[in-house]
Amino acid sequence: MSTTARALLVLTSHDDLGGVRKTGYYVGEAAHPWQVFTEAGFEVDLASVAGGVPPEDGRDESDPAQRAFVHDTRVAAQLANTPALADVRAEDYDIVFFVGGHGTMWDFPHSAEINRIGRTIYERGGIVSAVCHGPAALVGMTLSDGTPLVAGKRVSCFTNAEEAAVELTEIVPFLLASTLAEQGAEVIEGPTSPRPSRAMVVSSPAKTPSPPRAWPARWWPHGMSCGSAGLVPAHAMSPARGYARIAAESA
Repeated sequence: MSTTARALLVLTSHDDLGGVRKTGYYVGEAAHPWQVFTEAGFEVDLASVAGGVPPEDGRDESDPAQRAFVHDTRVAAQLANTPALADVRAEDYDIVFFVGGHGTMWDFPHSAEINRIGRTIYERGGIVSAVCHGPAALVGMTLSDGTPLVAGKRVSCFTNAEEAAVELTEIVPFLLASTLAEQGAEVIEGPTSPRPSRAMVVSSPAKTPSPPRAWPARWWPHGMSCGSAGLVPAHAMSPARGYARIAAESA
């Protein structure tokens, strides 16, 4: 992997959970991919939908990856004033990762800039990926011919059952799993123990349709195809970390 490879982590700018409380992006779902990509030799940049300081919703100070992320000098400088997606050149990146958090349910779907970033990277042979509520970015994302990017692909995401479990079914503007299914995705729900799997990767058709032998089995469940899409990390790793490892090794 060339050290010049670049990954873009996209954060929500939305901070209102339907009037219930403040929301934003989950730090762990940015920190673990950032760490994996960095260790794999990627230059990692952060951006947000509107730019500026992105709102946080949840941080675990006991997690070494999250501590490393928020205390990294380069990360801290970017978080203090993230560029707006409108100012980001998609052509500069090999991977885009849409970070989770409930805020994404409001400003990721049908975003012209998110659509531009995701479509460009995908059609240039790169990796489009997300975790938890991050696949909200794929709602309304289309290819140049107008086809929904998720059509005919396996994906995973925060499920309807999980939304009900946190009592937010009536608060979020739509149900993510149902909406992706309506756009032609085959939504795969991960195991319920020890925790649901909520990460996904969508690669370009040119990418390998089977996992490289170097990937431990726990990163490649049930033979899901990278070329046709949803990769869910399993038990031993956090969803964000497992998914990021797959994305990094696919690029």
